[in-house]
Amino acid sequence: MFQANIVIDTFSKGGPVMWPILATFSLSLTVTIERIIWWSKTKLRSSPEKLENIYTALENGNVKQAAALARDSEDPILKVIWHGLNHHHTSLQNALQVSAGIQIGQAGRFLTVLDTIVTLAPLLGLLGTVTGIMNAFHFVGNEELQAIKVSGGIAEALIATSAGLAIAIFTLLPYNYFSARVARFTFDLQTAATNIEVLLDANKHAAKNSNLSSVPAPTHEAPFSVAA
Repeated sequence: MFQANIVIDTFSKGGPVMWPILATFSLSLTVTIERIIWWSKTKLRSSPEKLENIYTALENGNVKQAAALARDSEDPILKVIWHGLNHHHTSLQNALQVSAGIQIGQAGRFLTVLDTIVTLAPLLGLLGTVTGIMNAFHFVGNEELQAIKVSGGIAEALIATSAGLAIAIFTLLPYNYFSARVARFTFDLQTAATNIEVLLDANKHAAKNSNLSSVPAPTHEAPFSVAA
């Protein structure tokens, strides 16, 4: 209870700019928790064993089996693969790109919010510094209130500045972490899509060579001649 009173008292001494600073902190905390939950669910949904089974099926030329393995999967990588295999006769590469773009967009959701808060929070703290110093100078000429009011304005400036910097530091760490996760996630999607393209191209070449080998070789007959 005592600590709560200290926090409330410190917050009130930070001036009116503390309210937008509090809003940025609440937004940063909400986004961070939401991203942690999303990435945790994504990790639980990943199926590396099923992915290897899909590669094996494609190596054996069984595209239908590979598509059946990827169908109805919650793994984002398998969703991309299924979307590509479902359109491999028309435009495999475009289908993979569209589906991968959707998954990458979901992985990077709200990162712009965190990036904005990293920049905005120190600026709000700087605004609090300016307003605090301005309030302090209002009482410079009044000897009776000078010491109390000037110290209060300086305290307002320092509290707002420290709060803005603290929120920026707090937000910067998850922002860099989630950005690295998105980069890794993008690489995994690109690797899976490339493997699918390579395996399907190998199947097409194998089928083409098989068709060519099944065509009977032409026979060389003697030209027709009329006896004299």
